[in-house]
Amino acid sequence: MILSTRGPSREGAVDAADLLPPDPREHLTSERTRAALRLQGVALTAAREHLAAAGFIELLPPIIGPVTDPGARGAKQVDIDYYGQRYKLMTSAILYKQASLLAFDRIFCIAPNVRLEPIETATTGRHLTEFHQIDVEMAGAGREQIMTVAEELLRHVVTAVASRAGDELQLLGRDVEVLTAGVLAPFAHRPHAEVTAELTARGELCNPDAEIDWLSERLLSERSSAPFFVTDYPKGSRGFYDREDAARPGVLRNFDLLLPEGYGELCSGSEREHEYARVVARMRETGENPAKYGWYLKLVREGIPASAGFGMGLERLVRYLAGLESVWQAHAFPKVAGVVSP
Repeated sequence: MILSTRGPSREGAVDAADLLPPDPREHLTSERTRAALRLQGVALTAAREHLAAAGFIELLPPIIGPVTDPGARGAKQVDIDYYGQRYKLMTSAILYKQASLLAFDRIFCIAPNVRLEPIETATTGRHLTEFHQIDVEMAGAGREQIMTVAEELLRHVVTAVASRAGDELQLLGRDVEVLTAGVLAPFAHRPHAEVTAELTARGELCNPDAEIDWLSERLLSERSSAPFFVTDYPKGSRGFYDREDAARPGVLRNFDLLLPEGYGELCSGSEREHEYARVVARMRETGENPAKYGWYLKLVREGIPASAGFGMGLERLVRYLAGLESVWQAHAFPKVAGVVSP
């Protein structure tokens, strides 16, 4: 399997083989790989220092549990035998992030995730079956407050990488001025309904009641020179934990953060449902069996803090910082859908 390292394609037609990982030796001995992984280290250091300075405590999340996030679109969960019990590999730390607020009001973790993505994601340049997120949760926060946390985090990481990783950026061919210019001004906020109407007006197929598909996200991203938020996704498009707007039934108090230059979605977040009756009702509405979530619902029934949070894809962040063609280039041992690899 061979790779290309030219930044996200603007041509549309790309040989699928050019977007798949090479032999491990070829990958690990590549100067571009080494530069991307050094840059990843700088980005992680910057993220940790920024969140710690803002009062967030880093926790180590579990990688197995009796249940995991059901909201990963199109991806399958992985079952394991845990002493005779069926457990899951984590697709997201969301349930554990909410539970962690019983210990601290502000937490973050660098969370591993495993999602068996659909085969067609192998060549999107944006999907891995094993990846990491910078996961953040904040008790008592509303959506706008946690969006500010995400914006300031991205701004700090970009400016830190620009000032501390000049050699890596130069080797990777990344234009530092272009990279930093986009994060200097406040990020725009665009409602989901407005974005889908724009896509429809341009003749692009778009369901106003669903997630924005990957191609449409890329097209929106290509038309922007700066990161921007898409807010107010319709109910039914996301998991049971995204809080419904009390003043606007059917609209969720959530958001995605999209990167410019065609890199697409970096981050998803929301205010959280935290009231027992609402959580159970939302589970049933989304087709989930509440009985599977016994430990979580026990905590919710006994009381957990109202909160808001987000997950920011680490490899997607590094892909953007480094100007890489594909997200797997930001991982030492990448795994993409349908490709058997170490």
